Amino acid sequence: MKNPFPIKLISFTLLLTLVTQIQAQNMELPYHQIPDYPEKYTSGNMVARMIDGLGYRYYWATEGLTQKDLEYKPSEDGRTILETLQHICGMSFTILNAPSATPNVRQDLSGFSFEELRKKTLENFKAASEVVMGKESEDIESFKIIFQRGDQQTVLPFWNMINGMLSDCIYHTGQIVLMRRASGNPQNPNVNVLMGKTAE
Repeated sequence: MKNPFPIKLISFTLLLTLVTQIQAQNMELPYHQIPDYPEKYTSGNMVARMIDGLGYRYYWATEGLTQKDLEYKPSEDGRTILETLQHICGMSFTILNAPSATPNVRQDLSGFSFEELRKKTLENFKAASEVVMGKESEDIESFKIIFQRGDQQTVLPFWNMINGMLSDCIYHTGQIVLMRRASGNPQNPNVNVLMGKTAE
């Protein structure tokens, strides 16, 4: 009779390697924990901190989502979690584009995998935070939200970003936390949004 242990050992080793790779990938993504806060309360630093808080919430709201979770939606007319992620990702580009007044062209994100959506969204949040960090109120006056639809442009001041996309991303991130709980896979209970750190 052949010894089954080598096969089991290989399987366990493979599983351990995969888990380690996933953990390493997650550690490379921004907002595993919230960065240290700036020394000064400048206008740009305040906006950056809002984005950082969003990034931390989003990171843990989306950590460990399964295919079942991604397909979950609260009602027939509601968005699935995956569709909500696509919506947030789209807004993350708008948040990133505002400081440079780069026009936003509608994107089709339906072909992105969950992993791609999550990575790109977190990277966009991080890049946007870094761009606005240290900016003064005079700098922020030049930030613009620009929607490009063919030859038509709609231009809005950065004020609309605060009550619009930034607040909306926080709102929808909370929806993901709620929906994943309803799906049977609640968020890590050790998430501490006040301190911006999660006990492992």
